Amino acid sequence: MLRSRPYYLLAIAAASAAPHAYADDAAPDFAPQLLGAQYTFVDQRQSALRAPYEGPLSIRTDGDIARSHTFGAYFGVQLPAHLQFYLDLEMFKGEGVSNAAGLAGLTNGDVVRSGTVDLGKRPYIARRYLCYVLPLGDETGEVARAQDQLPGREAVHRFEVKLGKMAANDDFDRNRYANSTRTQFMNWSLWNDTAWDFAADTRGYTNGAMLAWVDRGWALRYGVYQMPVEANGQSLEWPLKRARGEQVELTVQPAPGRWALRLLAFRNIARMGDYRQALARGTHDGAPPDIRADDGERRHKHGFAANLELPLADDGETGLFARAGWNDGRTESFAFTEVDRTFSVGAQVSGAHWGRQDDRFSIANAANGLSHPHRDYLAAGGDGFLLGDGRLDYGRERIVEAYYRMQVMPHVQIGPDLQWIRNPGYNRDRGPVRYAGLRAHLEF
Repeated sequence: MLRSRPYYLLAIAAASAAPHAYADDAAPDFAPQLLGAQYTFVDQRQSALRAPYEGPLSIRTDGDIARSHTFGAYFGVQLPAHLQFYLDLEMFKGEGVSNAAGLAGLTNGDVVRSGTVDLGKRPYIARRYLCYVLPLGDETGEVARAQDQLPGREAVHRFEVKLGKMAANDDFDRNRYANSTRTQFMNWSLWNDTAWDFAADTRGYTNGAMLAWVDRGWALRYGVYQMPVEANGQSLEWPLKRARGEQVELTVQPAPGRWALRLLAFRNIARMGDYRQALARGTHDGAPPDIRADDGERRHKHGFAANLELPLADDGETGLFARAGWNDGRTESFAFTEVDRTFSVGAQVSGAHWGRQDDRFSIANAANGLSHPHRDYLAAGGDGFLLGDGRLDYGRERIVEAYYRMQVMPHVQIGPDLQWIRNPGYNRDRGPVRYAGLRAHLEF
């Protein structure tokens, strides 16, 4: 846990010194609110695949079946002096196909990397943070009740600060058409930019701070978060001067509901291994290289990402999206997944075109790649926290996903999800592989 109690007190004291200016004329109700609850079920079946060999982290060659269940309840309370507090409780049960390993673009975003880390099946706190919102103008807009969003009116021109436990992708790399594994694309390479190795523990959460300057037509955000102690680790590093993940993102959106472009840059500092050094050490010892044995303090990884959403029709419910990302690929993939370059493009179509106003059909394609040091390391028999076939005939990992989301009644969605992956784990010697899934989602 971030040792930030003094920072909380500073934030509260600074906010209390400011005048009480709410978007509404009346003072807010300070009672806690249940902002939402959800349950998501995924049944996913993996086909058998051609594979002349396999390693410790390969996907299973004879196919697999797995089911996952996630539960969540989300709370918020308006506090004095522009402060809000949010608390999210979640629970995960089940597993991913092939122990959630063997792919860079894993096929179920609700499944944590449970194949290598045992996190248990008990409820846990996903988010616990303070949010300070300072209006910088009189113009306001209506915001609806939602997860981590209190209903009411919000200043269009404002300064925001978040401090506590959260997920970095709550505020960065968002996209209207590809942002939620529970209602949109399930493949990791389609609901986030996988080359952005954002700071997170094994479940995807971390402690830190986010600052934002938001105005009509644009927004600028900066976030700094704790990195894990080790790759894919649940324990987080402290203090921030020793290890941290930093990102800055510029969002340009001329008007709500129109096109949006997001440009992101990030830098990670952590106790990471270097692929070239690990490879040299393994060659000298005559054993497969081990990136973890080469971990060194204050090593860096940096990268960039671009994210576009383009509404076309149906009040924006029909539209296109694209993402591109790159990182230097010298140090080990540490927190998200094993990707150094990525590109994805896709489309969403509203069911209004066939008389189903609330249904959606979406399809997308993604391509993931590795840096030369990363691919050489895997080819020499090294493994990361997701990949390790023992050998590698390198090729870009190519993913196609299509899903249909049927609104069967208020608050209830169900539908099929199909994925096809060529060169799974970047290996042309293995695959292709197919995944057929059924997803049910309840949300209140």
